[in-house]
Amino acid sequence: MKRKLTGIIECSENNYCAYVKELDGVAATGSTITGIKERLAEAIEDLIETCEEGGYEIPEALQDGYTIEFKMDVKSLLSVYYGIFTKSALERLTGINQKQLWHYANGLSKPRKAQREKIESALHRLGSELLAIHL
Repeated sequence: MKRKLTGIIECSENNYCAYVKELDGVAATGSTITGIKERLAEAIEDLIETCEEGGYEIPEALQDGYTIEFKMDVKSLLSVYYGIFTKSALERLTGINQKQLWHYANGLSKPRKAQREKIESALHRLGSELLAIHL
């Protein structure tokens, strides 16, 4: 049975970094989210290949196949999609005022769990609506 791994994506000053929560030392950096997801998958495959070539045991988390679920904090999300989602658009989607979103985006405060869930739910709802459109 495939194991679900957690890829944590974080925003740094000049790029993004990611690591696998369940695997020590598996990490990647990049300038785009797509690129970082690809590099993290490559890092996992490199680890498997290195273990096989060196006769080492493959980590248990990778033995029966895996999928990666990516997670990021609100600050990183807002940073990544800043040019796509304006604060006013996010306010309309989430019901969270722009000033509070600005605080989240700049790391001045961290949203409570309810606020994180509100943002995530609004984005998932938008994604579902967009997936239902055919042109």
